[in-house]
Amino acid sequence: MSVSRKFIKLIAFCFLADISMSGAQPVLQNDDNNRRGLMDPEAEFHMARMVYADGGVRGRGRGGFRRGWWAIDYPQAEIHFHGGVDRLTNVEMADDSHHIDLLDDALFDHPWLFAQQIGQGQWSPTEEEAARLREYLLKGGFLVLDDFHNDYQWGIMINAMSKVLPNHAVVEISPDRDEVFHVLYDLDSLTQIPGERHLYRSGDGSIRAQLEGPQRWAGIYDDDGRMMVAINFNMDMGDAWEHADDAHYPEPMTALAYRFGINYLIYAMTH
Repeated sequence: MSVSRKFIKLIAFCFLADISMSGAQPVLQNDDNNRRGLMDPEAEFHMARMVYADGGVRGRGRGGFRRGWWAIDYPQAEIHFHGGVDRLTNVEMADDSHHIDLLDDALFDHPWLFAQQIGQGQWSPTEEEAARLREYLLKGGFLVLDDFHNDYQWGIMINAMSKVLPNHAVVEISPDRDEVFHVLYDLDSLTQIPGERHLYRSGDGSIRAQLEGPQRWAGIYDDDGRMMVAINFNMDMGDAWEHADDAHYPEPMTALAYRFGINYLIYAMTH
C-alpha cells in the first residue's frame, strides 16, 4: 500500500473514530434533537447498528467504562465493509453506520439492522422494544445477529427472539434450500468465521482458530417465506471485516465474511 493511501485511511479512521465518540451516539426516541434531521440519508444504503441496553441497564457499557457491547468492532468493521461493498457491488453505501434505538422512528428507514454481542451484552428487550422490533421485521425489515457464542448465549438469543417473534421458530438454514446463500455469491463452503481473539499460532507456524464449538447458521422466516432474521452463531463476521487488513487474520475467513455480508445486504434491499 502506498504512503498516500495509508495516510488517507488514517484520516478516515480518525474521522470516524471521532464520530463514534460524539456525533454518532445512539439517537433515542425521547431525544430533543430532530431525529429525522440527524438520520438524513447520505447514500442509498446505510448500515444500521441496533442499540440495546447491556443487561437491561442503558448506558452501562462494558463494566461501566466503555461504549456498550452493541458498538463492538465499531468503526473499523464499517470502514472495511464499506470498502468491500464499494469494490464488489454497485450499491452506494454510506461511509458510516446509523446507531438505532429500537424505539426510534428512524428504525423504519433502514432495511438492514445489525446486532452484535447480544450474549455478552445480555440483550433482553422490553415489551415495548420487542413490539417495535416485531413490527419492523413483519413490515419488511431484516435483522442480522452476529458474534455470540456458547449454549448460554444461544439461550439469551432464544429468549429475546421469543419475545420479539413468539409465533416464529428459529430454524437451521443451509445452502441447499435457503436463498440467502445465493443472492449474489453462491456460498456452498461454510468456513467458520472466528473473532480475532479465537486465533492462535500452531506449532507449524500457521494461524488456526479455536471457537466454542461448531458454527451454526440459523434464521427466522415470516409466513410468506421471507427471511426476517439471519443468525450467525459461534462466528464473528464483524471481526472478520474489522481485521481484513491484518496479515495474521486468515484471508479465506475474511473473504467469506464479506460475501455473507453482501448477500445479507442485497437480500435485505430486495425482499
